[in-house]
Amino acid sequence: MISTYGIIGILKMCFYYINTKLFFPSARLVRLPIDIRNKKYINFGTNLTTGFGCRIESFPKFKNGNKVLIFGDDVQMNDYVHITAMESVKIGNNVLMASKIYISDCSHGSYGGNENDSDPDMIPIDRPLFSKPVVIEDNVWLGEFVSVLPGVTIGKGTIVGANSVVSKSLPEYVIAVGSPAKPVKKYNFETKIWERIHS
Repeated sequence: MISTYGIIGILKMCFYYINTKLFFPSARLVRLPIDIRNKKYINFGTNLTTGFGCRIESFPKFKNGNKVLIFGDDVQMNDYVHITAMESVKIGNNVLMASKIYISDCSHGSYGGNENDSDPDMIPIDRPLFSKPVVIEDNVWLGEFVSVLPGVTIGKGTIVGANSVVSKSLPEYVIAVGSPAKPVKKYNFETKIWERIHS
């Protein structure tokens, strides 16, 4: 362990561990600094691990006291992950996130191509907030710089490649890449191979 982190690194890890057990007793390790807003509306699950500089926030749309950001068990996030929840963000068990990921169920304004669309002449911060639930199922792996936008579900066991933008739901057991993210491979449980999807 010393060869990996060095003596100063080990001392920092000890400090993070003590801080975790004092303020996040169900977590495995929460590294500092971390920015958590409205903690009472967040369920951190068990054995959560975070990297440095994460921002985790909840701003409930409905004032009913329910938690709007729910982590499963054994979730691992690396550095500078930003998650915001207004209506519902659910993250399954054993989800792995690389660094600099953005996950949100809300946006400033609505842009769906209907009568609820926001006026572009309105100051963005003043546009009515829009939200749709996000679900990230068990065993999902999100690569570096992935963005997950409102209203999507990412199916169980799916991998999202680096720099991808998930603006539409993804099925189970695929590898998806791009902006917008699209499946390029699917796991075949009979052959035990990730097979290319031919468009």
